[in-house]
Amino acid sequence: MKQHRHTLEEIAAKLDEADAMSARGTLHGDIAKALGISVMTYHRWRKARDSSRSAALSPSRGVETTAPTNPISSLQLENARLRRLVTDLLLEKMNLEESIQDRANRG
Repeated sequence: MKQHRHTLEEIAAKLDEADAMSARGTLHGDIAKALGISVMTYHRWRKARDSSRSAALSPSRGVETTAPTNPISSLQLENARLRRLVTDLLLEKMNLEESIQDRANRG
């Protein structure tokens, strides 16, 4: 499969489309499929966009507020992010399993 490098404009447009789909209640896997990207790419793009927005909104007074100086703190932050990501994926998996079970019970 040929890899495609998306421009920043394409990424922004796809994330705007993904936000609209998410507002309608579409699952992350379905959003990624509709955009033609992997779920991990979708999450990576969202994370990058959210971090850039928060960095733009945070006051900069010569002190870096986004990166902790303590390596343990940075690992704890990364661990929390990964736990949220796993939780999102598990919830999505459970929803898919429920829909499969519902379809099996109907037919």
